[in-house]
Amino acid sequence: MPYIQLNNTKLFYIKEGEGKEVIVFSHGLLWSQKMFRSQVEALKKIYTVIAYDHRGQGQSEVSTGDYDMDLLTQDALELIDKAACQPVHFVGLSMGGFVGMRLAARYPDKVKSLVLLETSANPEPVENLPKYKFLNGIVKYVGVVSFVAKKVMPIMFAQSWLENPKNKKEYNFWIKELQSNKKSITKSVEAVIYRKGVEEEIRNIQCPTMVVVGDEDAATKPEKAKFIQMSIPNAVLHMVPGAGHSSCIEKPDEINKLILEWLEERH
Repeated sequence: MPYIQLNNTKLFYIKEGEGKEVIVFSHGLLWSQKMFRSQVEALKKIYTVIAYDHRGQGQSEVSTGDYDMDLLTQDALELIDKAACQPVHFVGLSMGGFVGMRLAARYPDKVKSLVLLETSANPEPVENLPKYKFLNGIVKYVGVVSFVAKKVMPIMFAQSWLENPKNKKEYNFWIKELQSNKKSITKSVEAVIYRKGVEEEIRNIQCPTMVVVGDEDAATKPEKAKFIQMSIPNAVLHMVPGAGHSSCIEKPDEINKLILEWLEERH
């Protein structure tokens, strides 16, 4: 499995397909590139697809020191230079979207288009902090135990998806993935919950941008997506019915269709 050595960390990534255009997928907090399995499968027939694990998450190295969004943006920049070797279409979900917005605003020559799923340009809402800090405190000492995982699932998935018995197998798979996080995941959580806002910076994004949000997203509510769409020049917004904070898992067919149509329009 491929790893890429960056300046000060080693990232795990997958690279599939042989298309001329390159798409990079950047995942959300507590997950890994696995959350884009369905998208990689659908897109690799036409494009070159790269999906990577953020430092300290999935199979990437847990580097020393604190993490913040600027550091993760530098990681993505280096990954694009070394693994894609050309400007890319960048798809970021939640934490991956925090990276995508910074990347497109600061390095416009690296991003051909931007797809933002379930993300926000604002700092973490103050009312969320006590709950997230409490859960993170438990993880620091005992890891992502069952109690924590069960509290996190309704933040990550739509209520309607969680209650649908057809999703039982998927539910079991993803709750296991949550519980496989190491205690050191707390560094990534802190990078997310203490992030600075980029409300002004995203006004500089020039590349075509599509914003997508689930209508049941409890973590970054649809008004956060609307704010991004109104701030980035000419951005478009799609609401996905019945999806929460993980639309690429909950509604893979709808997300694949949106991304495929979006990319077809770009070239």
